[in-house]
Amino acid sequence: MANERLETLIEKVQANPKYQFISRELVSRLTEDALKKGLSGKSAVKAIRNKLHQVGGAYFRQRIDYEKPQKLVSGLPRDLKSDQVKDFCTRMMQSHASTAERLPILDHFFQTCLESIAPVTSIVDLACGMNPFAIPWMPLANRFSYHACDIYLDMVGFIREFFKHNEIEGDITACDLVIRLPQVDVQVAFLLKSIPCLEQVDKAIGDRLLDAIQAQHILVSFPVRSLGGQKKGMLDFYKNHFYDLVTGKGWKIQEFTFPTELAFLVTK
Repeated sequence: MANERLETLIEKVQANPKYQFISRELVSRLTEDALKKGLSGKSAVKAIRNKLHQVGGAYFRQRIDYEKPQKLVSGLPRDLKSDQVKDFCTRMMQSHASTAERLPILDHFFQTCLESIAPVTSIVDLACGMNPFAIPWMPLANRFSYHACDIYLDMVGFIREFFKHNEIEGDITACDLVIRLPQVDVQVAFLLKSIPCLEQVDKAIGDRLLDAIQAQHILVSFPVRSLGGQKKGMLDFYKNHFYDLVTGKGWKIQEFTFPTELAFLVTK
């Protein structure tokens, strides 16, 4: 009976196209949490969808139909530095609020943050969104591997096709970072503006993730403005929050402040 209730609720949550392609593992976990709190029916569906919106949905201006851009991928040059590829990548990043607000600083964001460890040979991009399309602007070695994960299955499949077309070594998978991390040995992990989203479903996730990531370096960042463009003291708040998370760990920290983002390069 309990399983029946769980399955019925999951189906109702994902009946809305906005939540149709979100990792079932995440939806199932949030649904179990709602049932444990005694929620049911419409109130449970609303609560679960609100969490899914906070974790990822708020960053999409509109639902993306990947069929058209997927067809365009096959016609792109296999040169990540070509103007045509960079134009395509820019348009894809524009479709996701997190990467869209990085576009004005894209030319120097990764170059600046990763300068001390460049050329970068391997990356895992956690809760990646559209960030893999920033690869042409990263200070990468001639041969590199790029692993990524996110909660949106349709986006994961689309980025996988882009990787395949460009013969990028690595993979992209669906994941629920509250439950597990991709098990890959890499030089640097990206955790870009993800901690505030993940803390919506698990307040202790920031500390736990930073400890669990096995990469030599972690590039962590935080937004300095709300999605509506308001500053609201976010720069100071997230700077203090980050240093609270790393206090006493003995890690080397480099700090970078940009007009739209606060970043830290952590060396364990």
